[in-house]
Parts: sequence; structure tokens; C-alpha cells
Amino acid sequence: MTEQSKPDNASFIYTLKGVFWAMIGVRNSRGHDEDIKKITPKQAVIVGIIAVLAFILALYFIVKVVIGQVAG
Repeated sequence: MTEQSKPDNASFIYTLKGVFWAMIGVRNSRGHDEDIKKITPKQAVIVGIIAVLAFILALYFIVKVVIGQVAG
């Protein structure tokens, strides 16, 4: 029997791109299949949490700037 080689884990940037495409819901099937082969669930969860926190912080600071300009 031949031993199948396990594909390398995805880099942080590759995982970030995959999570970004998943968050906005736009991904072709070929790219999705490639992501499934490379990105581990642990990587996806960690990067997903980081991406959601970054999104929330960005919204928070945008609202602070807008409210600051309106009030000031």
C-alpha cells in the first residue's frame, strides 16, 4: 500500500482569505474544495474569531468617529 501524503496546513493569510470569502458568502466550488483540503477546523475557528473581533472593533471605531463629528 502506498501512503498518501498529507497536504500542508494553510498559512494564516490563506486561512484569512478563506474565512473572509466564507463570511461574505462568495466562493466558487473549486476554491471551496481546495480550502477544505488545506484549512483545518482549528485554523478556521481561530481565524474566524479574530476576523469577527476585528469587524466589531472596526464598526465600533467608525461609529465613534461619526458620532464625534456629529456631536462636535
